[in-house]
Amino acid sequence: MSRSMEYLALPPPLHSPPSFHTVFVALSGSRKSKYVVTWALEKFGPEGNVGFKLLHIHPRITCVPTPMGNTIPISEVREDVVIAYRQEILCQSELVLTPFKKMFEKRKVAVEVVVIESNNVAAAIAEEVIRNSTERLVIGSSSRRFFSRRVDLCSAISALMPNFCTVYVVSKGKLSSVRPGYLDANASIRDDTSSSSSRPISESTDGTSSARDSSSSSIPLPVRRLQHLTTAARQASAQMETNSVGSEVTMCMSMDVSRTNKSSMDTKSPSTPGLRDNEERKKPMSSSSSNLEYGNATHSRSSQQASSMCDNISEQSYTSNQVNLSFEVDKLKAELRHIQEMYTVAQTEIFDASRTLGELNQRRLEEARKLEEIKLKEYEAQELAEKEKQNFEKAKRDVESMREKVEKEIAQRREAERKATRDAQEKEKLEGTLGTPQLQYQHFTWEEIVAATSSFSDEMKIGMGACGAVYKCNMHHTTAAVKVLHSPESRLSKEFQQELEILSKIRHPHLVLLLGACPEQGALVYEYMENGNLEDRLFQVNNTPPLPWFERVRIAWEVASALVFLHKSKPKPIIHRDLKPANILLDHNFVSKVGDVGLSTMVQVDHLSTKYTIYKQTSPVGTISYMDPEYQRTGMISSKSDVYSFGIILLQLLTAKPPMALTHFVESAMDTNDGFLKILDRKAGNWPVEETRELTALALCCTELRAKDRPDLRDQVLPALESMKRVAEKARHSISEVPTQPPTHFLCPLLKDVMNEPCVAADGYTYDRHAIEKWFEGHNTSPMTDSPLNNKDLLPNYTLYTAIMEWRCRLK
Repeated sequence: MSRSMEYLALPPPLHSPPSFHTVFVALSGSRKSKYVVTWALEKFGPEGNVGFKLLHIHPRITCVPTPMGNTIPISEVREDVVIAYRQEILCQSELVLTPFKKMFEKRKVAVEVVVIESNNVAAAIAEEVIRNSTERLVIGSSSRRFFSRRVDLCSAISALMPNFCTVYVVSKGKLSSVRPGYLDANASIRDDTSSSSSRPISESTDGTSSARDSSSSSIPLPVRRLQHLTTAARQASAQMETNSVGSEVTMCMSMDVSRTNKSSMDTKSPSTPGLRDNEERKKPMSSSSSNLEYGNATHSRSSQQASSMCDNISEQSYTSNQVNLSFEVDKLKAELRHIQEMYTVAQTEIFDASRTLGELNQRRLEEARKLEEIKLKEYEAQELAEKEKQNFEKAKRDVESMREKVEKEIAQRREAERKATRDAQEKEKLEGTLGTPQLQYQHFTWEEIVAATSSFSDEMKIGMGACGAVYKCNMHHTTAAVKVLHSPESRLSKEFQQELEILSKIRHPHLVLLLGACPEQGALVYEYMENGNLEDRLFQVNNTPPLPWFERVRIAWEVASALVFLHKSKPKPIIHRDLKPANILLDHNFVSKVGDVGLSTMVQVDHLSTKYTIYKQTSPVGTISYMDPEYQRTGMISSKSDVYSFGIILLQLLTAKPPMALTHFVESAMDTNDGFLKILDRKAGNWPVEETRELTALALCCTELRAKDRPDLRDQVLPALESMKRVAEKARHSISEVPTQPPTHFLCPLLKDVMNEPCVAADGYTYDRHAIEKWFEGHNTSPMTDSPLNNKDLLPNYTLYTAIMEWRCRLK
């Protein structure tokens, strides 16, 4: 076979194509994945006998989320929970690929979804390709994002693919690049979206591959071959002129032709010369117009010199060597024709490159025009922003002007309100002078109060109110409580006068009894309440024992009856306005009495409209958590305002929780039976479930935001509490023989609480083990006698321990 034919030879195929091909399509699940699927269907779908596998790599699951928004490592979670969560995540991944799967099913093409859990996307895809011996892989790539992670991922996938697999990279529905396998090594692969030619690949002498750009060489490959042939012809002509021997001419021509062939073979691969030459002929050549002109001139000179050389050889050769010389000249002519064909191909490629360059210039001009349009739009946007800024400044000035007008109107309204208040006060004074009877109460002198409170010593102080301090005293052989205002400026305040006026006129079993007063010094004398207020008992301040549930129901009924009495008082109804557990006092029998009526107000009754709710507009006063929301918003006070406060107190009696957001907490728990039982105060004992649920629903109705939605205190709330009270009385009688207060010998002298582990010390007294051991850390004397102890040994008192345990069991 001649050398020119050897260049065109191609290696035989490695193996015959299989009857059925599988194409892997790697998808991320994003919107751009549809372009990859569309390209794969259009590329391989028409071939027939082709199946597709949609490959999706999901990150490896290392933790499981919780309902609170946190995550827990899978090593700390049960295996069945991890398996269920992993299956859920993989199902979600398959659902993401469902729209792409339907695209294949619509074309009636076989498709299969494969979801792999791995943190290394490239390695997972390569492993799946090798395991299935897949020869075609289609992946997606983001266009014009040269520094994105996606480009690095495509490179990593291509680098890990085996040699038998061809990797197609698709961008925006077009082929971006291809990494061919050995089955596609003979194919000329070109980018669908790129207009420039791909770079030829050649093998270096040490086996490594290097990319040579045809546009980077100063002289094209066909021109270099022409130069080699021209040089060979010139040397052969000179040799024939100096030597007339035909054998020498033949030897020189053979050497020159061999050198020419060697220079041509340098550009080919050492392993497959025919294939490399064929590829080199088909490779695009990028060169400028100056290289094209230079190639044409060089080609013309080379053709003339080769023809001249052939003529000289024909004329000067010897007869014996004419046959050999003609054979060599024919070989050179054949090689020259071959180079001319290659040069024609190069000219075509150069023309295509020039046309592509023109298209790029046209695109550059379009981009420049778009840039000008963007700049124009930016200028228009700046003008619009300036106009908006001017409008904003104008609106701001208008708002300032409006605010000044509103402030002026508010000032005028306040002045009118102050004037109306002064007029009302004058009217009240006048009415009091004309028809108000004198207040009936016992008058105490200031000296009596000072002597009874030991000059207001701290030992006699039992509480601190908003207006003054409360002291325990003994007035006329009766234990009483004295409330003294803080400062002389507030002694004649409206609250003091109002409380004195209300309590001196009315009497009720569940209202705190006013024993007397000292108006000159702003002091009020009440009956003494041994068990403090309801708030301290609910939250067990100073380790007080909890109130049983039947006592709490009774207290609720007593407070409701006191409120009904105030609301129905004559001639004017009384609204408490500051009803809360701290203002509900308990005597020695835990009978509740409502106190602190200093913030109460009286409303005028319109006898023509008694069936309607009576309102009075006042300034909002009281405690925020117990204050009627409608009263806070409008300043209109009514009897329904006390109903709201009573509803909050009723919820606290049930749950023993602070009032803040209590209604929302209870409403959420009412949905389920278990949730409702959990919110009840278990320290109060075993609540009757059905009756307690009805009581809770009644309390929530009392705390409705709108006053008209709340129940009537006398007609609806009080009857329900009376029914619940009867149930509570039966429960109290059934356990009346069990004392609720612990015996005194159950209490530790140090802790003042029931002992958990009673032990007898060397002084003969019984203490709680933890308390006496802590005492021994800093003392060597008896806590009771203050005398030195012989030893610090402790003897367990099992008899007392058994009695304490039995008492606690009876309480439960």
